[in-house]
Amino acid sequence: MSKLKESFVMRDEENQLLDNTCPEVMDAFGKVHGAVMRDGVLSRKNKSLMALGIAVCVRCDGCMFSHVETAVLLGASMNEIAETVEVAILMGGGPSTVFGRRALKAAEELLS
Repeated sequence: MSKLKESFVMRDEENQLLDNTCPEVMDAFGKVHGAVMRDGVLSRKNKSLMALGIAVCVRCDGCMFSHVETAVLLGASMNEIAETVEVAILMGGGPSTVFGRRALKAAEELLS
């Protein structure tokens, strides 16, 4: 199993712990997430790409990998993910290059 897929397993286990330990907060967060990430004027795919760009800028590995995964599942191409990373680098500067390359590596693995 790749390190990326191992991180997804760990994420799911940790999310379960968080759900069990903080059920009211996580239920509320889940409702907000569902309300925001639904198709609207912007598609779910576009919203996932936006969230990916923000995750790269704020340097959150877990968020970044989750949003790459969702974007790929929703049909995002490597080129769309790459442009998202480019905008994140523009807005986040040098540190975003580190997380941008991690996002691209994850997308490359998920798309292969």
